[in-house]
Amino acid sequence: MNAPERLALLARERGASLAALSRLIGRNPAYLQQFVTRGSPKKLEEGDRRLLAEFLGVVESELGGREENSHDSAGMKRGEWVEVPRLPLDASAGPGAWAADERPFDTFRFSSRWLREQGFDPGLLSAIAVAGDSMEPLLRDGDEILVDLTPRPLRDGVYVVRLGEVLQVKRLQAGPPGRITLISANPAYPPMEVALEEVDVIGRVVWKGGRL
Repeated sequence: MNAPERLALLARERGASLAALSRLIGRNPAYLQQFVTRGSPKKLEEGDRRLLAEFLGVVESELGGREENSHDSAGMKRGEWVEVPRLPLDASAGPGAWAADERPFDTFRFSSRWLREQGFDPGLLSAIAVAGDSMEPLLRDGDEILVDLTPRPLRDGVYVVRLGEVLQVKRLQAGPPGRITLISANPAYPPMEVALEEVDVIGRVVWKGGRL
């Protein structure tokens, strides 16, 4: 069985769509579908193959890589952890974009068991950095946040949103019909009430990490 066939089989067995796996590696949603059905690209890039192997719990050789040990340098079995892509974006600092084909520059490693316990789909998680002080003390400049991109009905919570050309992290609160309020944790920044159609909700913030 060649690498594209093996990938398609593993995706079906894990209940993961090729589109979700494409997003996991920072590619456009059709990327792995084209790899499986058209053979384009002819082989997966090393970084993409590594992320997919780790998520699917297999060695890279099953996806076209060279033969390797089934454990990493820390002695952990493959499949016990997932690497979530870190995207080169800052939220709440200024102009930014969130594109489906945004390429990660690094990853964060999470326990696959913990992610399952939290009800997260690893293929719909990304990490970005917070910039600025508008969400202090909840989120500080330089904190890393885990963003759940799963489409869900909007409810009160902290989200990454795009308002115009600016990517921001704010607490969202329902306002009058057809409107929503963007709230900063820092009282120096007043709430903003905007029309729903003016806001592109990227995803919900579900975890944070940062230096003490």
